[in-house]
Amino acid sequence: QVQLVESGGGLVQPGGSLRLSCAASGSILNINTMGWYRQAPGKQRELVALITSGGTTKYPDSVKGRFTISRDNAKNTVFLQMNSLKPEDTAVYYCHADSATMMNMRWYSDIWGQGTLVTVSS
Repeated sequence: QVQLVESGGGLVQPGGSLRLSCAASGSILNINTMGWYRQAPGKQRELVALITSGGTTKYPDSVKGRFTISRDNAKNTVFLQMNSLKPEDTAVYYCHADSATMMNMRWYSDIWGQGTLVTVSS
């Protein structure tokens, strides 16, 4: 089975930076598109960034130019570099993989991490 484990959240002042990491565990052959989503209190979960296995990225306008997603396919890890953080970026950030193929050829889809809290406040 595939598990996604996020790290790197915490408290940061407005204008500061944080780098989130998400490592996939298990005997993984490959992972398709990976992404980061976030959910603020009282709001719906929203897309923050996507990256395909080939490295194509996608961002909503709210984070474009401030956030950068990257991945290390050899280590089955995805990163989110967040710069110029704003109070409205405060949320629980979740890592997601749309599908993963294992060494035993089992296939899993719609995989979520447990989330990591990012708080932007002075």
